[in-house]
Formats: sequence, C-alpha cells, structure tokens
Amino acid sequence: MSEGRLISLDAFRGMTIAAMVLVNNPGGSPVYGPLNHAEWHGLTPTDWIFPFFLFIIGVSIAISLGRRPTVSQGERSSREKLSTNVYLKILTRAASIYLLGAAMSILPFFQFQATDAPDFAKVVVWLLLTASLFFLLLRKYWWALGLLAAALAGIAWMNLAGYNVVPYNFDTLRIMGVLQRIALVYLFTAIIFLHTTWRQQVGISAVLLLGYWLIMSVVPVPGCDVTTIDDKACNLAAYLDRLILTENHIWRGGKVYDPEGLLSTIPAIVTCLSGVLTGRWLARNDEVRVQNDETTPALNSSFITQHSSLNKVAGLFFFGTILLAVGYIWSYYFALNKALWTSSYVVVTSGLALLVLGACYWLIDLKGYKKWAWPFVVFGVNALPLFVFSGIAARMLSAYRVTGIDGSPVSLSRWSMQNIFLPVLQPIDASLAFAVTFILIWLGLMWLLYRKRIYLKV
Repeated sequence: MSEGRLISLDAFRGMTIAAMVLVNNPGGSPVYGPLNHAEWHGLTPTDWIFPFFLFIIGVSIAISLGRRPTVSQGERSSREKLSTNVYLKILTRAASIYLLGAAMSILPFFQFQATDAPDFAKVVVWLLLTASLFFLLLRKYWWALGLLAAALAGIAWMNLAGYNVVPYNFDTLRIMGVLQRIALVYLFTAIIFLHTTWRQQVGISAVLLLGYWLIMSVVPVPGCDVTTIDDKACNLAAYLDRLILTENHIWRGGKVYDPEGLLSTIPAIVTCLSGVLTGRWLARNDEVRVQNDETTPALNSSFITQHSSLNKVAGLFFFGTILLAVGYIWSYYFALNKALWTSSYVVVTSGLALLVLGACYWLIDLKGYKKWAWPFVVFGVNALPLFVFSGIAARMLSAYRVTGIDGSPVSLSRWSMQNIFLPVLQPIDASLAFAVTFILIWLGLMWLLYRKRIYLKV
C-alpha cells in the first residue's frame, strides 16, 4: 500500500454513508424492498450498511494506530511504551462520537411539537444550535459559543414572549443508537488492537462469536416459556436491554428490543475486528523473492508494488468468499438477524465487506479508475458530519409545518412529496426520488467542504 491515502477506502466509506442516508430518508411508503431492513430474520442490502461502516472503522484503526508501537511490531515491553496520549485520544474520540449521537436526539433542547411558539422561531433556534455544533467540530470555539448563546437567547425570548416552551424529556432519551454503538465498538476495538497480535485478534473474534451463539441459545429468559431468537422479546439480548436500559430508553420502534442494544454490541466488535484484520493485510509489505542470477532480469519497484497489490486483492476476494460461505452455513443454525447482530450475520456481512472493498481497491487503487468514485470520496472524507447533520436536517423537515394541498398543516417533507414528487411519479418511485434528491443536496454541501479541504473529525 502506498504511503498516500487509500482512496478505495474513502470511496467505500462514502458509498456506505450515502446508502445509510438514502435508506434513512425515504419520502414515505411504500419503499422498494432492498431499501428496507429485513422484518426480523433475513438479510437485505440495507442490512449490509451498518456492519460495512463498522468494518471500515476497523480498517482505519489498523492503518492509523498501526503506525504506533504495538505488541505485533516489537517486544512485549512495547506495551509500556504506548503513550498516554494514544489512550486519551481514543477515549476522547469515543466520548465525542457518543455525545454526537445523543445531541442528534436532544437538539433543540425542547419538544418541538409541544412547544407552542411559531415554527419559524423554533427552527431558527434549532439552526443556531446546529451551526454551533458545526463550528464546534471545526474547532472554532468562539463561533460555537456565540451561536450557542444566540440560540439560548432565542429560547429565553420564547419564554418571555409567553409561549410554553416544553423542555426535552430526558426520561425518554435513547441511551444507545447508531453513533453510540460506533463509539463503544471503536473504543473496545482500538484497545484490543493496541494489545494483541493478529492471531490473538482472530482468537478473540472466534471466542466472542461462539460465546454469543452459546448464551443466546441456552441462557433462559425470565418470564418466557421458551428462549428463542425467533421471538423479539424472548431472547437474552432483548431482555437485558429492557432490564438495564429500561423500555423508556430503548428504540421506540422496537418496543421490546433495541437494535443497537448492549449485548449485541459484543458481536458488533467482531465486525470491527474483521476490518482491523483487513487493515493489517492491506498495510503489510510483500516482497517478491526471485533467484538472483545472471538469467533473471532485475525487477523494478513498480512491478513489485503491482505484484503486492494483486496479492492483496486476491486475499480480499478469497477470504470474503470463505466468510460468505461459512456465514450462510452457520445461518441454518443461528439465523441471520441484524437487530440481534447474530454471529452468522457478522460473518456474512464481513465477507460481503471484503468483496466490496476488494472490488474498490482493484478498480481505484490498482487499475486507476477513479473518476466514478469522486462523489463517494466527497462523502467518505466527511462521513461522520454527513450522518449527523443530514439526520438533524431530516428531523427539521419532519417537524416544520406548512399548509398542505387540503389546507391542513403537514410537515415540510410531506409537502415536498405532495407538490413535487407525487404529481409526476408513482408513490414508490416518488419515495425513492425524494431520498435521492435529499442525498444529492447533501453531495453539494459536502462538496463545498471537500473543495475547501475541510474535514470534520472528532
């Protein structure tokens, strides 16, 4: 792998985050089947997205932290040589990602519909808070503080003007979520990477997957006659979420389970470790050994680099195919299930991630076909802010009310469907067109950051 940035990884990350934003923001129902999650057991392309993102995080961990001293790169004493700053950076990043996930739910600090102030005023406050968060990620702290003060002044004005401002109800705050799971997975995977060799990481992955299969199969769930992953409530992961997080703090759509729950985060760590192992594979330096005699022409560096890259591509496709086969065989005994993040689901999606990354690596980094990937690179270098701010924007579109075609108040997103997409398209196509338009708008916004070389990270 060259010393430069791995463009294929940026493209893969961008494809993944773009797909995540696309499936999260349909214009309405119905939706094409591949753009929906499986109802319970099963696998659709939408179910690939989150594990792909965790896989990519693992690859990035291996590449970024791999430049620092680890057990696999030196003596055992290298454990003591690891800088405290490395751990501080890992902890800070994990905490920041978790808090970003919470902020997406908490903003704008009041309940939008229950607060009787004009929608325009409420949205202005929301925009000020979002802009403050943006400048905080830019590390423009004075700007962030000023915008926060303006937003708080707006909330104070609504109170002084006699409007009933209903504070956010923290009793229903979802403790886990997409970014919250990413934070925990990143934290544990990074620490595992720093203290283990690749063989130990393979062993840890096997133990976690087999152990998860065992406890989900044999540990009884109180109050259930039969413990089974076929039941959304009577499985250990769902029971622990209700017991520890409580029903008020789990995903409302799940009611009795959280798809980003506590116990199912353990196999999610293995998804990230599969990315770590892939990152190690891509970062290794292969050498072409040939007999050095008068009949053997000297091999130039470009040939050696190409040979090494071909070996890596072949490895990605080989191991991806093996994992795919093993995972599907396992699924006959431990069903594919994203909500429970079953062990077979980990193996299958890791195999798929290897195949997709292998294709990107071969096309972009090896063959040099880069133009097609440009939009995904734009998304990929700012994946986290794209997810955060597109999520906040989607909530704003759903919260802001305008007059619909029948004269009643409707959300701005619904108004867009009624007046722009549904008049010319069938409902299922209109829903897709809305989602595609939404992601294209964000491509333009992300391009502005990309053009200015602004990369928002935590």
